[in-house]
Amino acid sequence: MSEVAESWRLDDPRALTAADPGDMLRQVASSAAQIRQARLAAEEAGLARLAEDGRPRAIVVTGMGGSGISGEVLAAVCGVGCPVPVLTVRGYRLPGWVGAADLVIAVSCSGTTEETLAVAAEAVRRGCRMLLVGGAGSPLADLAAQARAPFVPVHSAGMPRSTLWGLSIPLVLAARALGLANAPDEVLEATARRLEDLAHRCRPSSESFVNPAKRIALDLAGELPMVWGSSDLAATAAYRMCCQLNENAKYPGVYGGLPETDHNQVVTFDGFFAGAAPVDADDFFRDRVDDPEGTRLRLVVLRDTDEHPQVRKRREVSVELAQARGVAVTEITAEGEHPLERIASLIAMSDYVTVYLAIALGVDPTPVSAIQELKARIA
Repeated sequence: MSEVAESWRLDDPRALTAADPGDMLRQVASSAAQIRQARLAAEEAGLARLAEDGRPRAIVVTGMGGSGISGEVLAAVCGVGCPVPVLTVRGYRLPGWVGAADLVIAVSCSGTTEETLAVAAEAVRRGCRMLLVGGAGSPLADLAAQARAPFVPVHSAGMPRSTLWGLSIPLVLAARALGLANAPDEVLEATARRLEDLAHRCRPSSESFVNPAKRIALDLAGELPMVWGSSDLAATAAYRMCCQLNENAKYPGVYGGLPETDHNQVVTFDGFFAGAAPVDADDFFRDRVDDPEGTRLRLVVLRDTDEHPQVRKRREVSVELAQARGVAVTEITAEGEHPLERIASLIAMSDYVTVYLAIALGVDPTPVSAIQELKARIA
């Protein structure tokens, strides 16, 4: 743990509450409720009728930031065996090949994201099949009405990045209606219960030595996290964790997925940010004064329980290489059997970690001032 982090903030109830004026911890804890609310909203929107025109050639999700990650979650839940490609567009332009045979899903928590509106409008002009998910009474909702396309209203938990499941579940249910995802109601409820269990384990009143999210946050403080996923699903969670490090903790992070990281990022173990000597990262009670000084690399491995055998070997050896070179390693293992449960468990843990890291560093996790200033300057 770096000297810049103040661990007492995480175990002092008053200090913790004061350090989170935007109530980001509560927003993260609403994930289970979001799944249940989104399921009802999707049913009321009549997503079942998406199947009336048959299976699309491709699914193209357009969204930015905390909304855009819903497309990656959809791809992870559908899996590599999905018979149609699932692509996420983050920008202003719809790929030239997208047309009437494809389903375009526009996702914007606020319903006002300019990039998403631009792509959605172009999709309507091309005659694409459409589904729109976002804020009620927004320009996105108006576009859905004009296109006579299904629209799922989303109740924001506070910030788009903390409304992930309200935004993602309608996409999963759309894929289910099209026969592209095996996600029965029982799986949705099991995922919600798992998120409730994680919320209990990572609750603010749980002290650092028993709260896994607080413990990991303190280990990350002052170090440069390189987050690897051990499957496509876990790599999506790794990307999400780095986005949350950026927005919640205002902290850098590098993400990747095995086996690709073993062809490039692994070499950083021999570089400037590597440690000088092995560190026992599992020893929570060690004297951190003896840890190497300066910003050090930390490998964070998000482990999926469904790994390719060769990837499992690569993960194990990569961890050995890191530790032998003084790079501390943190491992977070997915929980559950279904892909939706597994990715939800990885994302939930990383969400709590990044909020607690912000609080330990004395950073308000909710505001994104730089984003707001940037929007104002280009408006």
